[in-house]
Amino acid sequence: MNNTIVRFVILTVLVLGSVFALHLFLLNYLSLPLLDNKIILSYAINATLAIVIVTVLYLLKEKYKSQLGFLFMAGSALKFFVFFFVFYPYYNLDGDVETLEFFAFFLPYGLSLILETITLSKFLNKLDSPAS
Repeated sequence: MNNTIVRFVILTVLVLGSVFALHLFLLNYLSLPLLDNKIILSYAINATLAIVIVTVLYLLKEKYKSQLGFLFMAGSALKFFVFFFVFYPYYNLDGDVETLEFFAFFLPYGLSLILETITLSKFLNKLDSPAS
């Protein structure tokens, strides 16, 4: 496996794992249920999808250099489909997506999106530099 991918996997696991631990700590501190709202599934799916998306884009970076932005958006669309098919029906059972439900999904989603964007911009910049 490529060094860039290995670093991304390690970074993703460390960041999302740390935020997950902090998330659980805050829920516990506030005496709120720890493992409700599919929180484990949310962190796991967001981490997995981020790793898969970055890996696929990295592998396709030479062949589809000019289309990588569109492929990245397709990966983001995939994440939204997962949200609407896996999480939204559960979150909307009572007719309302509550704050805890929102953060259970969108905190790991947002963080993984930031990590993906930073990583992808770095290797896109390397593609554009004359030394590559």
